[in-house]
Amino acid sequence: MKLAIMSDSHDNIWNMRKAVARVRREAADMILHCGDFVAPFMLKELAAAGIPVHGVFGNNDGDQYLLTRMALTEFKQIHLHGPLADIDADGFHVALTHYFMVARGLAATGLYDLVCFGHSHQHHLETIGSTTLLNPGEIMGKEGPATFCMVDSVSGKVTKIAFT
Repeated sequence: MKLAIMSDSHDNIWNMRKAVARVRREAADMILHCGDFVAPFMLKELAAAGIPVHGVFGNNDGDQYLLTRMALTEFKQIHLHGPLADIDADGFHVALTHYFMVARGLAATGLYDLVCFGHSHQHHLETIGSTTLLNPGEIMGKEGPATFCMVDSVSGKVTKIAFT
C-alpha cells in the first residue's frame, strides 16, 4: 500500500489542496493525519482525495465534537480515532499520535512497523529497532516549505514531499 502521512495542516486549505492533488497523482491508498486539522472544513479538503483517511487529534483541534460529527455523518471515509490510532494497512502495522514522547514510546515497543507523530512541524525520520518513527513535517507551511511523506508499506521506503 501507498500511505500518505501528513500533519499540522492548521486550516491551510490551499496547501491541503496541493497535498491532496499530489496524493492523487501518487495514487496513494490511504491518508494518515497526525493531528491539528484545526477547523472541521479541513475534512472536506481531505475527503476530496477519495480514499480512506485516518487521523488523530492534536492540541489545536478545538472542536473535536464537530470534527467527529462531520466525519461520522458527512465524510464516512474519514475515521477520527481520538488521541491515538492503531491501524492495520494490509498487514503493515501503524500507530498515529500527535506527540513525540508518545510516539517514541510506541516505537520502542516493537509492535509497529511505522509510528507517526506531528506537533513540532519538523520532519523527523528515525529507526528504533525494526520500527520507523516519522514526523512528516507540516502541511501548514509555517516553518518553511510544506511537507508530507509517502510510505510504501511493502518496502518501508519513506519519501518526503515538499511544496510551496
